[in-house]
Amino acid sequence: MTPLGLYEPGASPLHRAGAGWKLLGILALAIAAFVLRDPLWLGVLAAVAVLGYPIARIPLRRCLQSARTFGVLVVVVFVLQWLLLGLDGAIVVGLRLVTALAAANLYTLTTRIVDVIGSVERGLGPLHRIGLRPERLGLLVGLTVQAVGTLAGIAGEVREAAKARDAGRSATAFAVPFLVRTLRHADELGEALAARGEGER
Repeated sequence: MTPLGLYEPGASPLHRAGAGWKLLGILALAIAAFVLRDPLWLGVLAAVAVLGYPIARIPLRRCLQSARTFGVLVVVVFVLQWLLLGLDGAIVVGLRLVTALAAANLYTLTTRIVDVIGSVERGLGPLHRIGLRPERLGLLVGLTVQAVGTLAGIAGEVREAAKARDAGRSATAFAVPFLVRTLRHADELGEALAARGEGER
């Protein structure tokens, strides 16, 4: 199974848009979602984020994969907020979460990691003057974006494996394999970075 949040090749307008402009758009959408408190306007923002998927012509299997993985998180947060803040507060928090997750995942689905890194490097180029290295910052942002999708994919695979063993409701059956696979991924990533000489300077 392809991990969530990894690039889905395509030729849609969102695929062709610049990585930097898309990132600014997502940041603006996220800021608006966390500033607004009216459920009606938050619903509009959530709809805009979700409608980006058919515009980007993301395959149905990837959309369903995203819905399954993020849906569990949204439902859990919604229920907790309902208990703590009441129904109105839970709706606001839930719509904010849907907007942020849908937009962020759409960005990683329509943007190659190399384009993300290149965009950050170009945008932060002047930082060379104060001793910072834009290429390092670009690599950090790229790895962060990729890690979010990879960990979401691991979570989905572990959950499906637990269901196959009739242990879908067991927290231990999910947490232990997820932790092991996450640490294994971190080790592999560290070895890959060491192989290219990162961290030696």
